[in-house]
Amino acid sequence: MSEGNINSRRRVAVVLFNVGGPDNLAAVRPFLYNLFSDPAIITLPAGIRHLLAGFLAWRRAPVARDIYKLIGGKSPIAAGTRAQAAALEKKLNTDAPEKAGKTEFRCFTSMRYWHPRAQQTVREVREFAPDDIVLLPLFPQYSTTTVGTALDEWSRAARAVKLDVPTHSCCCYPLEEGVIEAHTAAIAKTIEKKIGDKPFRLLLSAHSLPQKTIDAGDPYVWQIDQTVDRLMKRLREETGRGNIDYRVCYQSRVGPLKWLEPNTQSEIRRAGAEGLALIVVPIAFVSEHLETLVELDIEYAKLATEAGVPLYCRMPALGTDERFIEALSKITLRRLGSGKCGSASSDAGERICPAGFAKCHQKAGPEEV
Repeated sequence: MSEGNINSRRRVAVVLFNVGGPDNLAAVRPFLYNLFSDPAIITLPAGIRHLLAGFLAWRRAPVARDIYKLIGGKSPIAAGTRAQAAALEKKLNTDAPEKAGKTEFRCFTSMRYWHPRAQQTVREVREFAPDDIVLLPLFPQYSTTTVGTALDEWSRAARAVKLDVPTHSCCCYPLEEGVIEAHTAAIAKTIEKKIGDKPFRLLLSAHSLPQKTIDAGDPYVWQIDQTVDRLMKRLREETGRGNIDYRVCYQSRVGPLKWLEPNTQSEIRRAGAEGLALIVVPIAFVSEHLETLVELDIEYAKLATEAGVPLYCRMPALGTDERFIEALSKITLRRLGSGKCGSASSDAGERICPAGFAKCHQKAGPEEV
């Protein structure tokens, strides 16, 4: 326990990780540079990667700025993440004392590619002088391009300021009950209120990745499928519909590489050709941002109309849904109560990815090191 906390309540810092986004139009280009210079995103030698990142940021910034203008000239992701952190902090400090003893929880946010970056958040956490730290990425499914790079940056930043505090990390929670319940409730309500007896298809849309990332052993697609399988089982039980038509699809692909298939746009066109209404669920996003507010709500909604989709319904990201915040609270307390520190593990407390996934963050096996 830190010196200032002797004979006082235990202090726990909970750090919520997200991608981040530009907070004004001038920040678009440096944000893109930070994104493209990440070795988890572009796997080239450092010198070449930084040169390419500068070129890509310069080339794409004008178009990206026009896109951000559609949603007020900035990304909503930092504000949304702060709202999630505030809701989780309130939940933990309200519910946790009976479960975890006399504990003060404080939640922080850390963005991978824009402010507040890990270097800033690490300093804020150090000033709080916690007895324990829980690292909680806001990505239910693990990928090296999201959770992996966020946790790696945090580790570097913590070492740089000698933040030597017991740290409990969660790398993924694809089967967390609260996540499944939140999605199920929202979809079931939409089916009842808007779909009724109309023929429809559920599109479970996730951010795409280059196929080579998955081929290298990234478990992202496998974990998406685990979430979808559990969700569909629960949704059939909730709605009493034994056969719900659904597709898993991937959005936001860019560049000439081979990306994950099928892509969301092609599935929207397919539904239009078949005369099906659509319920689109951002299955891997828990915060509203460019991919939901522009791609899904503007670009893909327009595509759906042009393709002849009779009804297009987009489910909101989980945000501060009470079921989701409850899930994050349970994950935090379980990681804290496990007594294990060191490398990240799934919410199950052990590796859930099959052995073939070489990029699983929990490389040490079922026990943390």
